[in-house]
Amino acid sequence: MLKLNIKNETARLRAVVLGIADSNGPTPQVEECYDPKSIEHVKAGTYPKEADMIKEMEALAAVFKKYNVQVFRPELIKDCNQIFSRDIAFVIDDKMIKANILPDREAEFKAINYIWNQVEASNRMVLPEACHIEGGDVMPWNDYIFIGTYSGDDYPNYITARTNTAAVKAIQELFPEKTVKSFELRKSNINPKENALHLDCCFQPIGTNKAILHKNGFLVESEYQWLVDFFGAENIFEITKEEMYAMNSNIFSIAEDVIVSEQNFTRLNTWLRHQGFNVEEVPYAEIAKQSGLLRCSTMPLIRD
Repeated sequence: MLKLNIKNETARLRAVVLGIADSNGPTPQVEECYDPKSIEHVKAGTYPKEADMIKEMEALAAVFKKYNVQVFRPELIKDCNQIFSRDIAFVIDDKMIKANILPDREAEFKAINYIWNQVEASNRMVLPEACHIEGGDVMPWNDYIFIGTYSGDDYPNYITARTNTAAVKAIQELFPEKTVKSFELRKSNINPKENALHLDCCFQPIGTNKAILHKNGFLVESEYQWLVDFFGAENIFEITKEEMYAMNSNIFSIAEDVIVSEQNFTRLNTWLRHQGFNVEEVPYAEIAKQSGLLRCSTMPLIRD
């Protein structure tokens, strides 16, 4: 059995699910895309090639190996995009919660059934059907659980709105001893620079008391300000719209002082090193074309 343990985003990682890019399927049609950035690259003829994405994921796998992290991979489904393992389930404390994702993606969950079945039955959580949620919107942070959401009446019109208020309430009920803090995210089906697909596209805590933030990703300024006050303005790296678009907040922590980041994030990586972080740089720019980066393609199972 797997002894799950996830209290926050940065404690020393021991086991993780890393997606796979093999048999990713043909370049999708525009109407098959789930986000505006993918649409942009399909139209431009720059949609990422499978071989390039496999290379990028293997570079990340090599970093995990270096740090003796146990890596699980999904079972292969032919012609299916299985890169973003964060979307399909997530762990808080010792519980694994199955995400209620876009119906087209249900097969992706079946590919990690063998991991789900290694979790004690009482710790496997399936939320009611009305609760929409994806792991990219959920961040355990010790006594808090931060959740990105969208509560507008036009929620059904946004394929980019992935977590609803019913799911926020359900998570609060599952973890009554924690403070669940939700944040309204800016959504756009057409403009990737005005769309925070998930909370980790505009915010991520790092180390013990620092964070990466993008103000425009938040619809409600006071909610953004709450995070600034919580971490302290001096501990925040504020990213630009271009950096948000390139997924600068979607890096991944292996430990409080070890961060895996994309090799082109020059300004961020320089700042991280000045803050005392050990930065492991990997190429991930092709995968980023699908609106996901390092955090999106990993699902931590066990941290110290």
